Amino acid sequence: MIEQFVNFVIRPPRAEYNPDQYLWEPEFTLAGRKYKRIDLELSNERNQILKCSHYVPAVIPENTALPCVIYCHGNSGCRADANEAAVILLPSNITLFALDFAGSGLSGGEYVSLGWHEKQDLKCVVSFLRKNKEVSCIGLWGRSMGAVTSLLYGAEDPSIAGMVLDSAFSNLYELMLELVDVYKIRVPKFTVKMAVQYMRRVIQRRAKFDIMDLNVVQFAPKTFIPALFGHASSDMFIQPHHTDHIHQAYAGDKNLIKFDGDHNTSRPQFYYDSVSIFFYNVLHPPQFPSSCSNKLEKYYNRGAGTNESLLCEIINGLRAAGTDCGSSSAAATSFTNATKSVVELLTERVNQLSVKNDNDLDFLLDENHNLAEMEDNTPGPHIQDKATKQNEECCSYTSSNRESWGRCSSLGAASDGSSSGGRPGVSDHKHKSMTLRALATPLRRIRRKPLTIPKERKNRSLWKRLNQERHDMGESLTQRFRQCLQGQAQHKRTKSS
Repeated sequence: MIEQFVNFVIRPPRAEYNPDQYLWEPEFTLAGRKYKRIDLELSNERNQILKCSHYVPAVIPENTALPCVIYCHGNSGCRADANEAAVILLPSNITLFALDFAGSGLSGGEYVSLGWHEKQDLKCVVSFLRKNKEVSCIGLWGRSMGAVTSLLYGAEDPSIAGMVLDSAFSNLYELMLELVDVYKIRVPKFTVKMAVQYMRRVIQRRAKFDIMDLNVVQFAPKTFIPALFGHASSDMFIQPHHTDHIHQAYAGDKNLIKFDGDHNTSRPQFYYDSVSIFFYNVLHPPQFPSSCSNKLEKYYNRGAGTNESLLCEIINGLRAAGTDCGSSSAAATSFTNATKSVVELLTERVNQLSVKNDNDLDFLLDENHNLAEMEDNTPGPHIQDKATKQNEECCSYTSSNRESWGRCSSLGAASDGSSSGGRPGVSDHKHKSMTLRALATPLRRIRRKPLTIPKERKNRSLWKRLNQERHDMGESLTQRFRQCLQGQAQHKRTKSS
């Protein structure tokens, strides 16, 4: 019985997993942006190998450093526990570093120490990130044993920007006494303390730490790092009063959130929202536009002569931006098989551009408030499609007081889902001279002024015109009839006199 309880503290069930199966893939897409997982190995002060993963954006602007959050797992956990944290942090331009502590997961080591030796592992990771020029400030996110590890390290390193502490215990010795009652271990009460003292010596001999040193409450008054505490109200493994004691003694800026659940249940969404807001406030991540926005601005600022490859990149980027959940599938290499046309995708993106007023784009509309077609940059005859017998009209619009939006060229059949390969009768030179209707107005204007007049509106206009003609004809006949009556009256009056 004593041996089982000792293993329960320093040798809990170890997580064995395949990184390629349980971690985010080396290249993945999350919320429409591309990220990558960088696997590495670090060595701690005891020469034990630590398996680590760093999640970063696939493309980082030059001379830009991003903040990083180190996720610290629990006693039976591993770096796969940080998968949920990636969903919370990465879209906010905050990178995530996850590791297997010594004695956990795939890292070296035989025993865990519930935070005592893990703080040295954490120190090793922080030192590594400090040397990385692409990392600015650092935050800590710990759960259970990881929360205690974060507290112990935070008391020694005040440069940490902020900490999220989920389900930390205040005193290991008191926790062990509580667990005897919670799990109803049949040991006489007068022998419980004697048994714990015996376990203390065994743990000290095997794992090289003293359980009496893990009194987190004594470190709380010495720590001034902003902290967000969280604890499940029905947690019976580490009861909520442990977090209450730490929160009460904590010296820095602090906040406490309690939620339904137990020690191992998934956290509610409002808690994750609070974590996201907390890290955003303490880490101050830089805001840079997505690659898709940069390409779109580059396309519109380029003017005439835009090649087709750049617009293909824009369309692929817009398609990737529509992905709301984590996915490892790469973006499509072509846009001809998409469910949305080029015009629809450009419509959605142009609607997000900063247009202060509706009149700013009137110069791209004709007198009928229809979208105009832009003239191609290269000379050449217009293409006539024999199947539809419709001519592609090319019109050019210029403005002296507005910035040029560029021209959409060489994509005549792209919006219909067809490619030049599907039209063998048209040469490449002629295909490039075809034009695409330039979408230059926001969606709100398109909805207010549709491109095609509805049939009902045409019928209403026709009836209005016929009624007007009838009215005018009736007025004319009435006027003539009145003139005839007036002429007869005057003749009679003259005759009677």
